[in-house]
Amino acid sequence: MSATLPSLARWRLVLGEESEGALRTPLDPDALAMDAALSWLYGRDKALLDRDVKRTGGLGASTLSVPEWIQEVHRLFPKETIERLEQDAVERYQIHEVVTNPAVLQRVEPNEVLLQAVLRTKHLMNPEVLALARKLVAEVVRRLMEKLAREVRQSFGGALDRRRPSSLKNARNLDVRRTLRSNLKHWSAGERKLFLERIHFFSRIRRFSERWQIVLLVDQSGSMLSSVIHSAVTAACLTGLPGMKTHLVVFDTEVVDLTDHATDPVELLMKVQLGGGTDIAKAVAYAADLLDVPRRSLVILVTDFYEGGSPGLLVRRVRGLVEQGTTVLGLAALDDEARPSYDKELARRLVEAGAHVGAMTPGQLATWIAEKVRR
Repeated sequence: MSATLPSLARWRLVLGEESEGALRTPLDPDALAMDAALSWLYGRDKALLDRDVKRTGGLGASTLSVPEWIQEVHRLFPKETIERLEQDAVERYQIHEVVTNPAVLQRVEPNEVLLQAVLRTKHLMNPEVLALARKLVAEVVRRLMEKLAREVRQSFGGALDRRRPSSLKNARNLDVRRTLRSNLKHWSAGERKLFLERIHFFSRIRRFSERWQIVLLVDQSGSMLSSVIHSAVTAACLTGLPGMKTHLVVFDTEVVDLTDHATDPVELLMKVQLGGGTDIAKAVAYAADLLDVPRRSLVILVTDFYEGGSPGLLVRRVRGLVEQGTTVLGLAALDDEARPSYDKELARRLVEAGAHVGAMTPGQLATWIAEKVRR
């Protein structure tokens, strides 16, 4: 919300027209337009309707269409507020036109909530809208990739070898002591500065001596959508790492191997079909058939553990993987929030069978994998 508005005017926008008599503060034309935009969205709040309170704006909330509302929001509010309003429109009030109307898609601020809305509604889109939606997906994925790629490089970078210098110039490998010692003769007492003519770096020890296999099994039920997105990005960052062979498999009651698309998370996400039942045991069996050397394999199961098939069969198959030396990790959530909602009883049984179960951010998962495959 604009910081240039007087404090009472900002409170008036937050509280709505009902507060006008108490606050006694007039709104200028832009503030009235803000009130109309806020009322268009939040005036449909069920809590207000249940209390027989209707939020109304100075320009009449009913006069705005979705494209007009987006236009006003982008004209009137700062970026952070725009993103929150658009997220609330989709997530809280289910106004899917925000991601199915081409005039709106051209203006919205890309973020993960809108990406999720695109993936939920892409089957409703005509080719023109789908092309615009793909651009939104690509932008959000690009941002997620940039962030995670840094964390993956850090996790898999290897340990410093302080005995050997390196000609590779990387700030993380800086040999501070040797650099200072070799440049002390360039100290300027008058300027109180040390001029560096030569900078020294450590080399790194290669962490992985044997090829490891990683199988990401991802539940594509609607409740796991955020984890699906982050799994796709994680697989893309892991694919191609030295000494690693990464598979990406999604499942509901069927199992679909998307490994061929793992390097292109945008294309992968546009192929995901959300919903349907869940047969986790079938997915685990598929993973078992992929493994070349079980003792150098990680099976990472991303699911809420609500099994539509046989829980007993799932437990037996996980136990079989563990007994042959495979490390099994069950993730009830894989996203930046790492807030799981899952079947705790089935998760407990899988832990008893030898699996590790938890919730992680993608960066934490990368660190965990690096620790498991380290020599």
